Amino acid sequence: MSLASNPVSAPSILGPFVAWEGAFGAAEIDAITQYADGLPHQDAALSGTRAGYNQNIRITKVAWIERNTLTNGFYNHMENIVQGLNRQFFQYVLSGLAPMQYAIYHASEQGHFDWHVDYGRERGHEQHEPRKLSLSLQLSDPSDYEGGELQARVRSKLDVAPKTRGTVIAFPSYVLHRVTPITSGARKSLVVWALGPEYR
Repeated sequence: MSLASNPVSAPSILGPFVAWEGAFGAAEIDAITQYADGLPHQDAALSGTRAGYNQNIRITKVAWIERNTLTNGFYNHMENIVQGLNRQFFQYVLSGLAPMQYAIYHASEQGHFDWHVDYGRERGHEQHEPRKLSLSLQLSDPSDYEGGELQARVRSKLDVAPKTRGTVIAFPSYVLHRVTPITSGARKSLVVWALGPEYR
């Protein structure tokens, strides 16, 4: 699958973000959302030195989408997207994907995730390679919620990711980013991390 073969749009650069609108179609998004809604959800814990659950930093419900016979096709599609975006924009040495995280931010809980970076090893899986490339797939329609912006900050500049359903946002895992508080509705997204060896 080449990036040029996508009929909807081509990836574009928005500050530290690479945004690919239409990377996933409505039917595929509906299927993965239905599957993820049926999984057990839990309060999102923090990793690294701030490990644990801290409502001041993050309020999110999450479920983990493991690779299996039901999700393998979706994983293959995501891997093709990661490889294509990495080849065109980042050129990192990558080794594979971590399990995908389904995240829901509810306005009733004032869902949010304050400024943070993703780079590093997953708590409890320190033997794995670190996260190098972060991706977020927009599962909700922008009309379903207010707030919940994915933002990145490099120096004093603030960039905001597009909210179009089916959009994949990719950025280096060391980039400082946040999800602003949800003020109405609910925002659903799929968070993906591509792993690879330490920077040299």
